[in-house]
Amino acid sequence: MCFKEQKALQWTRGSAFVIMFLLVLYLGGMIMSKKVAVVTGSAGGLGKGIAERLLKDGFSVMIHDISQDALTKTETELKDLGDVASFVGDVSKKADQEALVAAAVEKFGQLNVFVNNAGVEAVTPFLKIDESELERTFKINVFGTVYGTQAAAEQFIKQGTPGKIINACSIAGHEAYEVLGTYSASKHAVKAFTHVAAKELASKHITVNAYCPGVAKTKMWDRIDAEMVKADPSLKPGEPFAKFSGEIALGRYETPTDVANLVHFLASEDSDYITGQTILVDGGLVYN
Repeated sequence: MCFKEQKALQWTRGSAFVIMFLLVLYLGGMIMSKKVAVVTGSAGGLGKGIAERLLKDGFSVMIHDISQDALTKTETELKDLGDVASFVGDVSKKADQEALVAAAVEKFGQLNVFVNNAGVEAVTPFLKIDESELERTFKINVFGTVYGTQAAAEQFIKQGTPGKIINACSIAGHEAYEVLGTYSASKHAVKAFTHVAAKELASKHITVNAYCPGVAKTKMWDRIDAEMVKADPSLKPGEPFAKFSGEIALGRYETPTDVANLVHFLASEDSDYITGQTILVDGGLVYN
């Protein structure tokens, strides 16, 4: 091989190396730039709808629930939509929320959006509210939101990046409904913590907002309907749901997609200048 041929071969190999190196950097950047979201309580209902929408938006999503069986089923159903993983945990335990964030970061490399969706209902006449109901409802709905917000915010600060925290409030966080006293009080607390966290975390470029659903045909509302019938024997199954949904200005009950559309916006760059808001997505029920 002559000198010119040797130089040409060296140049070709060197160029190939540079191209491969740049390609690795580019692909690595693409992987790290893919945003990551965690959605608690997402094995079913509104949470599942939110996770599905974020996957369609291109997020890598860590779904979460306290039920392994339900979570496994949902992960299987969603896996064709994008990068999805699952984590079993109890939102009422601070250590579980911290472990959830750590698992998402270990799996996907970072965290960008944390959705505190997990929650439970409580349907009891005021004079019959007991200690166990108060403890269960507040531990999941309120403690869970606080612990999730703390864990996510600490990760955003550690990363040195902006972040978005999105909480599940409710129409019951704007109003207080008969036989829904404990639930309403818990959602008023979520609203207050949303406002406080937004104020305290703004300097860290972390936004905190909440979506406030109305009446959706979910398993939670099936349970609420059943408990309302128990509390008032004059009611028939389905009548409480029909009464509440019948007062919706837009004339239909809510679907998971309706809520997911709002979370999609709050998780996007289009909401970067919005924080401390608890936004009703109820078809005009509260103000009708």
